[in-house]
Amino acid sequence: MPNRVDFDKYTGNYNQLLRESTGFFSKNDAYFAKYKVELMRSHISRPVKRILEYGCGIGRNIPFLREAFPKVEIIGTDLSRASLEIARRDQPDVAFFDEGDGTLSPGTFDLIFVAGVYHHIPISERGNVSNLLYQRLDSSGDLFIFEHNPYNPVTRRIVSNCPYDDDAILVLPRELRQYLKSTGFKYPRTEYCLFFPPSFTRLAWLEPRLGWFPFGGQYFVHVSK
Repeated sequence: MPNRVDFDKYTGNYNQLLRESTGFFSKNDAYFAKYKVELMRSHISRPVKRILEYGCGIGRNIPFLREAFPKVEIIGTDLSRASLEIARRDQPDVAFFDEGDGTLSPGTFDLIFVAGVYHHIPISERGNVSNLLYQRLDSSGDLFIFEHNPYNPVTRRIVSNCPYDDDAILVLPRELRQYLKSTGFKYPRTEYCLFFPPSFTRLAWLEPRLGWFPFGGQYFVHVSK
């Protein structure tokens, strides 16, 4: 079992490392955050009042969540205190909490967004985290989890060469669905995404039609409570 990565060590150059790891796909490191948030937004039709980003890191996704869900309360949590300091500095009007404090009440969110977190969670703890997310959703809430696609060899290579992925254990879609179903979540839906670089504008229309094809760079699982 690899040692857990201390993200406090990477807060100063996180974006640089991301650009170095994924620059062949997009020179704009913000592309991935915007892409995932917009993809999630396209699958939400009901009103949203309160969003939690679990594992928000330095808050890279927050501006895009605010843009996609205007006038919605957004809260971020993480285990890395150094990351939270940067998030609070850059997004002073958003509330951020240390996951270790246990200050969030259950049943208070109608949408939870988790991006690239589960492969850092030790296998023995993934069931507990899934249960925590279940408890934090309200009675009709939605959960979206984005993860690296283990079936994609390019993705595996990126992960193997990324310093802050030293502890990564990629999770298969069926494994993630099983964690969530065992917790009590319903209606699991899996889609693959990130097939083409943004420079391939002529192929952009194909992306939403390829969700079934297990070769995208990432995938997401959408479940409801």
